[in-house]
Amino acid sequence: MGLGNMGSPNGSAAGRPDTCFGAFNASVSLNETQRKTIASPWFSTAFGLIGLFSNLFALCVLLSSSRKLSSRARSSFLVFLCGLVVTDFMGLLVTASVIIPYHFIKFDWAEVDTGCHLCNFLGFSMVFFGQCPLLLGATMAGERFFGINHPFSRSTSISKRRAWSIVGLVWGFACILGLLPVLGLGRYTLQYPGSWCFLTLLPDTGNVVFCLLFALLGIFSVLLSFIFNTVSVVTLCRVYHDRESVQRRRDSEVEMMVQLVGIMIIATICWMPLLIFIIQTVLQQLPAPEGVQTLPANTQKMMLIYIRMVTWNQILDPWVYILFRRAVLQRVYPSLRSRPSIVSLYPVLNPSLRRKFTQESVLQ
Repeated sequence: MGLGNMGSPNGSAAGRPDTCFGAFNASVSLNETQRKTIASPWFSTAFGLIGLFSNLFALCVLLSSSRKLSSRARSSFLVFLCGLVVTDFMGLLVTASVIIPYHFIKFDWAEVDTGCHLCNFLGFSMVFFGQCPLLLGATMAGERFFGINHPFSRSTSISKRRAWSIVGLVWGFACILGLLPVLGLGRYTLQYPGSWCFLTLLPDTGNVVFCLLFALLGIFSVLLSFIFNTVSVVTLCRVYHDRESVQRRRDSEVEMMVQLVGIMIIATICWMPLLIFIIQTVLQQLPAPEGVQTLPANTQKMMLIYIRMVTWNQILDPWVYILFRRAVLQRVYPSLRSRPSIVSLYPVLNPSLRRKFTQESVLQ
């Protein structure tokens, strides 16, 4: 997502129900301690730089690892990881380029962005770069599910070109979702404390439909990742406890699953509170009388807290790959050594097919 967590309200930004400033409640009060914490530009800047550095470092490690691999299965997985890291990096870069300057300049949104173009761009970026990691996580979990549980359903693994095509489709789908408010379904509005824009939780039909679509799609992606990863982990555990195959493990399969589970756990912790909060808020406000144009102060504050949690997803994702690579795992667990593939679990196998998979596992 982004760094939408700091700033001070613009008095002229409120009371504009016909624009992107209508849902913003400029009268939300802050004590001196809260104001210093929320309005500090240094906190926001440090937060963004840490995230950018983490993703850039992970991207360099990914590119270095991809050049040394001959396995198409591992290479395609690294493509998905690379797409995830690039998405997180660009999400922080784009949103920070708008939010951080605001803290230093303190411009008035209503005067600078009269047509709401900047607000719409920032809202689109928050939705696009927020939904992409969840969709990519589900895609990666699905790819590993079929790779582990149905290793013979396809003659070869996904190529790098096809993997990048899938990443492109995910980006395209998230882009269409982010453009819906610009096209008329719902709208992006300035959010408390006046430094960022996001979908609005006002109880009108367009906003409710878009909010539910965004939240339910995110929850579906997380649940799909959980189901795929759980089945894959159970399969690997069964493989490890099989008497005949206890010595026939492949480190890369374990490494990929450890990374996937880590990504899933982080996404669940960071995203589920916000997604559930969005659903609860829009459904509870449905009985509200028509004409409600401003969000309650408490709702705006809770949205800010959950957005801060979501931002950690972009910072922690790259460290999952950095810390849970095979080279790092082998230092912690020295007995982890390269062994044959999961394919060796199947004793009845065409000899030529077995030779093919054995050669591939040796290359890994």
